[in-house]
Amino acid sequence: MRAGTGRTRPTLSAATSISSRRDGRARVPWAKLKGMKTTGAVLTEAPGRWELAELELEDPRQGELVVEMVAAGLCHSDDHYACGDTPVARFPFAGGHEGGGVVVEVGPNTPGWSPGDHVVLSFLPVCGRCRWCSTGQQNLCDMGRFLRDGTRADGSYRLQLDGEPVAQMCGLATFSRHTLVDATAAVKVEPDLDLEAACLTGCGVGTGWGSAVNSAGIEPGHTVIVMGTGGIGANAVQGARHAGATHIVAVDPVTLKREVASQVGATHTYATMNEAIDLARSVTNGQGADSAIICTGVLEQDHVRAAFDAVRKAGTVVVTALGRADTEVAVNARELTLYQKRIQGSVFGESNPLTDIPLMLELYRSGRLLLDELITTRYRLEDINRGYDDLHAGHNVRGIIVF
Repeated sequence: MRAGTGRTRPTLSAATSISSRRDGRARVPWAKLKGMKTTGAVLTEAPGRWELAELELEDPRQGELVVEMVAAGLCHSDDHYACGDTPVARFPFAGGHEGGGVVVEVGPNTPGWSPGDHVVLSFLPVCGRCRWCSTGQQNLCDMGRFLRDGTRADGSYRLQLDGEPVAQMCGLATFSRHTLVDATAAVKVEPDLDLEAACLTGCGVGTGWGSAVNSAGIEPGHTVIVMGTGGIGANAVQGARHAGATHIVAVDPVTLKREVASQVGATHTYATMNEAIDLARSVTNGQGADSAIICTGVLEQDHVRAAFDAVRKAGTVVVTALGRADTEVAVNARELTLYQKRIQGSVFGESNPLTDIPLMLELYRSGRLLLDELITTRYRLEDINRGYDDLHAGHNVRGIIVF
């Protein structure tokens, strides 16, 4: 452990980590969790605003965990549901899919888990048995097909509001003080790690970092353009740096995001793609960037066209942005074929949650992966709408809720 980095906290006993808070108020004891009620942020319509509601958690079944949340990231993907960019399967809808917390109850016959375990929740569960998990593609696990509906695999719901079933964002609902999740979506982490920073690895960090390290195929000496440097794009910048890129060009119209991109590894920052393309060609003898990674808050056709134009022959365009993802994408077929360019989709940066989340946290512990620097503002759960207002106003790279 490096002294003075702020990356770890003193190890707490399981009893201490559950029963005490920074503000001195007692947390809910384990013995009183049966049929418990908690507070969570839900949507009842879209477009709509987050509303706080008293949610009831079912008793955990086999293979399930009750988690008391410590922190949750205000990811743009949740905002897409609130804005209506992404359709909601059913209302009420409990938001949040990036978070870290402490296990307070374990379902029956669920070996390997104990109250007091510290976890980062992965928005992609990992069954470990399907074709994708067994071939090292955990991000494509077949269990992902249940996430859109926010239910268990059998179609039942874990949460209720006034007796009505509540869908969970990606099966998690991290915008709740307590939540009930499938154990396949929890990754155990060391108890001395700061969960406020570590929670970001459950979505934004892995998605951006992996988009560069895994999907873009970046090699030492490459020139890379990252389009959009918010909570995901800033981590694509970090991934490009780790992969050895020489020129890392960050593009974002928001000054704050360009500043943070420079702090975490960008060698050049611009407000427009035209400026970035000119730079990429100037340092590659006119060939263009080796790869362009699209991490914009909302995906538009023009983003893909611009990235496609930016890359060299045999270059790669990585599409990580998801908002309004039903948008049709069109590129010049002659250029696609004769220049042998590649358009690559990327889910969670092609990362494997069970191995890559601990890997990223070790990079964080060593000071090589910057997480604290990404957290712009900490909010109370009651201020969640202000957090998203700040995101829209360009004031946040990543805001988090601290419980």
